[in-house]
Amino acid sequence: MDVTMFRSKLHKACVTQADMHYEGSITIDRDLIDRAGMLVYEQVDVLNINTGARFTTYVIEGERGSRVIGVNGAAARLVQAGDRVIILSYARMDIEEARNFTPTVVLLDEHNAVVEPSCVPSGSLKRVS
Repeated sequence: MDVTMFRSKLHKACVTQADMHYEGSITIDRDLIDRAGMLVYEQVDVLNINTGARFTTYVIEGERGSRVIGVNGAAARLVQAGDRVIILSYARMDIEEARNFTPTVVLLDEHNAVVEPSCVPSGSLKRVS
């Protein structure tokens, strides 16, 4: 049996731009995409910590080192610059593989710089800094 597992996330990313007139997607700094192990055009869920809004979109590559988190298209109505969001990717895998799988979590500060976690239990997640 296959299950869908949380694979990686950018936790508490700060939205830097919202552009309703751009075709839909979320623009993410290439360094952050790589850090989280996400792929360009990969489907992701975005959870707005400020409002509780949730939406599904896909990743597009932002300029490396820019720390951009830009929500584009219709979803731009669900965020404002400065909102904190969680960006989640998923993977389907066999249930036996899933039992030993460890997701990647990248915690970000208000400037989208990677920070070391202080309140995530040790050993429960693979943290990237």
